Amino acid sequence: MRWALVKVCLAVTTMVVVAFAVPLGLVVEEMARDRAFSNAEREAAAVAPALSITTDRDELERVVASAGADSGMAVHLPADGTRAALDLGRQRAADRDVGMVRRLGRASTTSVPGGSTLLQPVALGTGAIAVVEVYVPESAMTNGVGTAWAVLAGVGLALVVGSVAVADRLGVRMVRPAQRLVAGAHELGEGRLGARVREEGPTELRLAAVAFNSMADQVVQLLANERELAADLSHRLRTPLTVLRLNAASLGAGPAAEQTRTAVAQLEREVDTIIRTAREAKPQTAAAGPGGGCDAAEVVRERMEFWSALAEDEGRKWRVAGVDRPVRIPVARADLAAALDALLGNVFRHTAEGTAFAVDVHNGDDAVIVLVSDAGPGIPDPEAAMARGRGSGNAGSTGLGLDIVRRLAEATGGDVRIGSSVLGGTEVRIWFQLDGRKPAGRGHRGAVRRRRPGKLVSTFNRPRSLP
Repeated sequence: MRWALVKVCLAVTTMVVVAFAVPLGLVVEEMARDRAFSNAEREAAAVAPALSITTDRDELERVVASAGADSGMAVHLPADGTRAALDLGRQRAADRDVGMVRRLGRASTTSVPGGSTLLQPVALGTGAIAVVEVYVPESAMTNGVGTAWAVLAGVGLALVVGSVAVADRLGVRMVRPAQRLVAGAHELGEGRLGARVREEGPTELRLAAVAFNSMADQVVQLLANERELAADLSHRLRTPLTVLRLNAASLGAGPAAEQTRTAVAQLEREVDTIIRTAREAKPQTAAAGPGGGCDAAEVVRERMEFWSALAEDEGRKWRVAGVDRPVRIPVARADLAAALDALLGNVFRHTAEGTAFAVDVHNGDDAVIVLVSDAGPGIPDPEAAMARGRGSGNAGSTGLGLDIVRRLAEATGGDVRIGSSVLGGTEVRIWFQLDGRKPAGRGHRGAVRRRRPGKLVSTFNRPRSLP
């Protein structure tokens, strides 16, 4: 593209220069010729007054000499009754040309060797016509023409070179952004999803770069959403798998029971593999828009009803509190249910049978807190458990369950913290911010404070009772 622009500019500029320089040069030549013949006419006019007064040879020779006879002036007097024809100076024009000017009475020019001559008729006092011949050499007619052509050629060449340089710079401004756009497209096509293009150059290329970057961002986002969807769906399978595993464990001995347990374990391993494969996705969870959300109390009651049957089979005591009235939070119902299933599934998966657990909902003015606690062994490293891509340290954990909960809380401006519960095990606190602001005074252990001064909601130190 760059050389194409240079060639186009070179051709256009050359055509423009030729179109203007050649006519201008011809005009200069014509002006030089006119100037030479104008000078010859002035010389001939200087002799005309003397010819109208006298035709004496000596007088005329002095007049011709003073007027420029040495430079090529000649005077042709016609013959009359008292004398023959008289020619003063060197004659260069042909006799027929002189005779024609005398007969017609009009000035004329004619070509002669080495230049041209001006034949100017002059009326004598006797009524006859004399002819003044002025020689104009070729050098006089081309005086300054060579210099003018050289100047025109120099100016034309400078214009061509300048236009080529400008076209080259413009070509660079267009080609480099285009090359970077091509390179970015190749990088994106090779799988380097971080490839982006600087938005520079002409307007069209800047718009193309903006569109490319937007497309790349969208591709990355779509891939991330795809992996997140695979991870979320796979993790939601953990809830029925947990039930299947526990039910299979109660089938007793026998080949069929052993095959069932083996199949459930294999299915669980495959689900874990899918979760680990999809974990590299960029976290993304959106809160429900204005007017959306769900009733947290209703969702907690529904999920606890589901898990209570399994808890009774395993002899687990459980308790739910704070769900006696509606508690609106700005998250989707399905997302909250998935988060609760992830936490409760971890309780059943990583604690022994008979371990008690509880779910509490605290409704404040600017935040809602959901607590899931158990009486298990606890989590030795809460930071590692919360880190995406790292499990809690228990065997078989992918660590994605807590990440799902964290993303859901952070979508509202809240967060998730892990601490020790009064039951002796782990307590997971989910903070849902109702107005989208970041909550203050958050930590892993101790009390959780609302923003309203003077009010304290204790989540870790309040005694509890299980049914």
